Amino acid sequence: MLAGTFPAGGFCRAPRVPWGAAVAVETVAGGAPEVNAMSSLHRSRIAEFQDVLKEPSIALEKLRELSFSGIPCEGGLRCLCWKILLNYLPLERASWTSILARQRELYSQFLREMIIQPGIAKANMGVSREDVTFEDHPLNPSPDSRWNTYFKDNEVLLQIDKDVRRLYPDISFFQRATEYPCLLILDPQNEFETLRKRVEQTTLKSQTVARNRSGVTNGMNEIVGPLYYTFATDPNSEWKEHAEADTFFCFTNLMAEIRDNFIKSLDDSQCGITYKMEKVYSTLKDKDMELYLKLQEQNIKPQFFAFRWLMLLLSQEFLLPDVIRIWDTLFADDNRFDFLLLVCCAMLILIREQLLEGDFTVNMRLLQDYPINDICQILQKAKELQDSL
Repeated sequence: MLAGTFPAGGFCRAPRVPWGAAVAVETVAGGAPEVNAMSSLHRSRIAEFQDVLKEPSIALEKLRELSFSGIPCEGGLRCLCWKILLNYLPLERASWTSILARQRELYSQFLREMIIQPGIAKANMGVSREDVTFEDHPLNPSPDSRWNTYFKDNEVLLQIDKDVRRLYPDISFFQRATEYPCLLILDPQNEFETLRKRVEQTTLKSQTVARNRSGVTNGMNEIVGPLYYTFATDPNSEWKEHAEADTFFCFTNLMAEIRDNFIKSLDDSQCGITYKMEKVYSTLKDKDMELYLKLQEQNIKPQFFAFRWLMLLLSQEFLLPDVIRIWDTLFADDNRFDFLLLVCCAMLILIREQLLEGDFTVNMRLLQDYPINDICQILQKAKELQDSL
């Protein structure tokens, strides 16, 4: 049995490899660690997933049950399971090929619509600027102007570019060129202006960038990152080639479920982020009154730490492989973001002794730089909390 693998019946059944070791070993599928020494338990678990996924109609409840305890990365199982659990792929296997082809073509259409600079390509080719009219031109202040929309989109692109460059700077995967670049965007010979050129020619005006968490928001890159990494390391080269498109649609579906967190006007509603942070504390109050009172006494509000935990699905609290393992469980749970609240509560309870002994400064440091890296222990505690409700 691999070190870190729980025995049969344990919560975390997918083998875990220390991140430092994982990046040092030979890798496959563009960076996915391949574990050579595989326990019989893990082989059996892979077979369970394969049995479920080979059926003409996927048994969703069985898939969720298996995925809740961790999804093996071998054979692209995690990539496929996430696409099903995030409602990108339907349960009927026969329709996968046609749906993927349609969605990937749709993504190409989105790119064409989003990266065309009105008239520039035509002008460069010596063609008349037929889109520049007396009614619509680059200086047109009308909100309905295509040019006005274009310039606003440029500012959003620049913000996205900055966020993307900050994503996982210490992981080589995110710093090197992809094996399958999008030629539609990168090829300077086509009729579209490249995104890179648009970004380079744009000056970000902070006062014109929405700050109300209803548009592009700092931190969304932290949610895209694990999705893209998972899909771009798929051993299936055909699926890996379309990792960008698949990530887009899975990200869209995921954001549809958590978008209320990003809408400031909903903060204090029952679907808003403030309510969810208070829910973490109310659960803690029910399960560990002493710890709850200690945090209240020190005036440590959930906004000081749980805001980031919940908004970014814990993606900034743990190493990438551990974030992916947590997401296996979140995506598998029927009420996945209710379970996230329990995970946050479990994280507090597991460091209760340190919190009870610490002062405000020490405790804030603990909560903003969480000290436990045993993800299985955290998830096991969260499951215990769930079972006790």
